Amino acid sequence: MKKLIVSGILLILVGITLTYKEDILEAYYGNYFNSRKEISLGSKNEYYRDYDFLYVQNTNNFKPENKQDIINIFYTIINAGKDEFSFYCPSSYKNCISDVKSLAKDQITLSNINNYVHPFNSFKNISTQTDTLGRVQVTITKAYSPTDIKLVKEAITSIKKELINDKLSLEDQLRIIHDYIIDNTIYDSNRADNNISEYKSDIAYGPLIEGYAICGGYSDAFELFLEELNIKSYKISSDYHVWNAAYLYDNWYHFDLTWDDPVTNTNEQIIEDKFFKITTNELLLQEKEHHNFNNQVYQELKSSN
Repeated sequence: MKKLIVSGILLILVGITLTYKEDILEAYYGNYFNSRKEISLGSKNEYYRDYDFLYVQNTNNFKPENKQDIINIFYTIINAGKDEFSFYCPSSYKNCISDVKSLAKDQITLSNINNYVHPFNSFKNISTQTDTLGRVQVTITKAYSPTDIKLVKEAITSIKKELINDKLSLEDQLRIIHDYIIDNTIYDSNRADNNISEYKSDIAYGPLIEGYAICGGYSDAFELFLEELNIKSYKISSDYHVWNAAYLYDNWYHFDLTWDDPVTNTNEQIIEDKFFKITTNELLLQEKEHHNFNNQVYQELKSSN
């Protein structure tokens, strides 16, 4: 008889649990989350950018209340150089998990976020896992290996020592770097046209070490020099292309080294400057198809006249 009573009680408890599962989880989760210590970012690596943009901002708040908060959290942890990081969706934000999952699948938005961080902190892959308690685990695979970073930094130091000095104006320094990268780089047509990857031409290692680049390599290399010169900048992308944006003389300008390094039938190395330090109006007057960027993302460039 006792066994029957115990079994009956267990069946009743299971039934209640299944019936009110969501309420029980929410009550438990709410208490669990609210009892936790505040989540902090912790340490940041040397490539952390301590400034914000109109589209993304660094944050100390890891309890998101809306989609923009989630974007800012992802930007902050990528910008800080984290390999992995966890935060929790509060129970008050009902759509938090679904919004996190939506962002995790949105390669365009993730790529846009990636454009704002230092190239050495940019990701090659990013994966996101969630659970029923609202935990969000972000795991990041970097685009640059430690060896890549070491060799690229050595190349940049050598180039700066050889070509740059304090007597030159900032614009002259940028022009010298622009011309050097183009003069020492061949556009990797094999990768761009045939998807054959012989070189690391999509990152700065390609142009600065191997002498080959596609637009990602050109823009990363130039971005690293902009960072070396303490110029606020980021990469900007369209559906087809990536180039650089930099803040100089109280205005935002475009720099596109890929388009200033035209591919010729004779394989002759030609350096152009049609896309060197130009405004948005000037950019779109020259070429619209590949440079048709989203000005709701790269908002600083909307007023570049």
